[in-house]
Amino acid sequence: MSNPLVRKIVLALAAPVVAGVFAIIISAIILELSGSDSIQTFQTVLENGAKLETFIDTLNRATPLYLSAVAAAIGFRMNIFNIGVEGQYILAAFVAAVVGSRIDLPGPLHVLVIVLTAMLVGAAFSGLAGLMNITRGVNVVISTIMLNFVATGGIVAALLPRVIEDPTAANQGTPTIAESGRIPNLNGIVEVFTREIGKGRELTGVLMFAVLAGIAFHVVLNRTRLGFDIRASGKNPVAARVGGVPPKRMVMYAMLATGASAGLVGMPEILSDNNAYDQGFIQGLGFAGIAIALLGRNSAGGMVFAALLFGFLDSSSAVLQVRASASSEIVVIMQATFLLAAVVAYEVINRIRQRDEVSRAAQMAGVTS
Repeated sequence: MSNPLVRKIVLALAAPVVAGVFAIIISAIILELSGSDSIQTFQTVLENGAKLETFIDTLNRATPLYLSAVAAAIGFRMNIFNIGVEGQYILAAFVAAVVGSRIDLPGPLHVLVIVLTAMLVGAAFSGLAGLMNITRGVNVVISTIMLNFVATGGIVAALLPRVIEDPTAANQGTPTIAESGRIPNLNGIVEVFTREIGKGRELTGVLMFAVLAGIAFHVVLNRTRLGFDIRASGKNPVAARVGGVPPKRMVMYAMLATGASAGLVGMPEILSDNNAYDQGFIQGLGFAGIAIALLGRNSAGGMVFAALLFGFLDSSSAVLQVRASASSEIVVIMQATFLLAAVVAYEVINRIRQRDEVSRAAQMAGVTS
């Protein structure tokens, strides 16, 4: 392949394609071994995926996943393995729900206060791990793991009983946020280009937050001095320090930005769905975001496709259960297989690229000499 541009494009597409094919093959083998018809299962998933309502479900599921991935990717670009997004978004959602239920403001201002509260709480809780790292040298991985349990099993578990609206309810939670604190759905925009959305599906307005977060992530990290300093500190801390980049300040910036982004993860539940924090509040999005960030190579565009893929597979699990085509666990298997295959494929492609760079450098050195 003599054309460098064509080779670059092929290498960029090779990893996700290989990962997809590998995941499908492994999933098909597992389906057949478990007694399910793999062809029928995939056909059911594809038929369901062609429906507009499934597309809405996919976007709704992908929105918090993408926000979680952005939060994780900020730390990854700084070479900080922050796995505390789980605790940060749960604590932020809880506090935001309590604040939102106790204030009475005009619509847009009410929503703004809830969102800012969530971002500030997430940033403060994440910043605590960053502060321990730069002052006491506490490893971020260890501190964020511990803070996850502090947030979910400590703070939220202790405070939730004190703010429960109805102690006799089966699913106890905070008081419901007033109508002014709810963000409108985006059905009207979608229906302009498609048809009326049925089955009571509503496209969450928090999708716009995810779009803005992705744009901000890309612009700040790739088009600003701050982003350059963060990336430089992540790739080579020693060289960055010699170049005048304060490493401790960059750690705090990255951790605060991670926490602020994590604060948005729970907003679909607070602003669109339940309008409260209850015992059935969705969990696990923080850990799923790590997988999506890795699958998307910590890039704004790559994480979009990864979040949509995971969202689509999540929305397909319910259909498989209803139609009894296969166990819903096959979705988890496919997600894990996609991730594992992608990590391996990306590493292989990266080594090929490095070999190409060395070869081109040798050729140029030969020409100049």
